[in-house]
Amino acid sequence: MPSRQAILVSEHFRVRRDRVDADGKLTLRHNSRLHHIGIGRRWAGTSVLILARDLELRIITHDDGQLIRELTLDPTRNYQAQAPRV
Repeated sequence: MPSRQAILVSEHFRVRRDRVDADGKLTLRHNSRLHHIGIGRRWAGTSVLILARDLELRIITHDDGQLIRELTLDPTRNYQAQAPRV
């Protein structure tokens, strides 16, 4: 019988279901502090999943899994702004 390689999952892995607010933001609690994440108004009202592993976040649409944003949470900042458009 072949041996399987172990899958390592961080202790701080979680999935959160949310809806983008009218201003295009999400809220996530980390270490008892609320952090606001800018997504963009075009996503307002969209159901999303936040995949969090420690400070690494991926935000995807709930319906089809489209990646909306990927970021590293800065715990010293309350608001996580969008990256400037290039």
